[in-house]
Amino acid sequence: MPVLVVTGTNTEVGKTVVTAAVAATASAGGRSVAVLKAAQTGVGPGEPGDAAEVERLAGPVTSAELARYPEPLAPATAARRAGRAPVHPHEIAEWAAKLATEHDLVLVEGAGGLLVRFDAAGGTLADAAALLRAPVLVVASAGLGTLNATELTVRELRGRGLDPVGVVIGSWPADPGLAERCNLLDLPDVTGVPLLGAVPEGAGRLGPDRFRTAAPDWLAPRLEGTWDADVFRAREAA
Repeated sequence: MPVLVVTGTNTEVGKTVVTAAVAATASAGGRSVAVLKAAQTGVGPGEPGDAAEVERLAGPVTSAELARYPEPLAPATAARRAGRAPVHPHEIAEWAAKLATEHDLVLVEGAGGLLVRFDAAGGTLADAAALLRAPVLVVASAGLGTLNATELTVRELRGRGLDPVGVVIGSWPADPGLAERCNLLDLPDVTGVPLLGAVPEGAGRLGPDRFRTAAPDWLAPRLEGTWDADVFRAREAA
């Protein structure tokens, strides 16, 4: 898996923290890691973006950002309003492929959901994943509404001939309710892909050392961690 694309079912579902956890876990296993943020929106000049946050949490990884737009909008809209050039899927794929020649693992983090547009032609992260022939990790929320959004995302990936490698819950609450606990069983059932981890709520606020030490416990062996879905379900349902 030289390139792994990370998408969300929506914005603010924990993509960046999950990307950091995957990067930290791979780094702990001795792999060289690069993180590519396809387009950063809503961040001003000189302010740290998502790629910098991954680097802060995960440690010694290579981080790159293709474009930055000041308004917190979809990349195509933000680029148009800023009067700047958009990012195209082929550019994302070219950068990721170049990074893959120099690193064991390249993580490509999208912006928002899978079909958020990067350019006026309607190019999306899914198009970049297709060019790369890369598997896609879906980051989902824990509570109500996640089943529909996650199933739609996985169906779209499959409809495009892409490989949805699995789902990670981006922010698992300390005190989960009935919906969250049920979703642990229902997410794999409705999507047909495995649950590959659950990152605790507030993980991004941990210090970098604590984050790197804990990250493998949040991810399944498919992502080089030690998290066990069955054990987690049994514990959280108790």
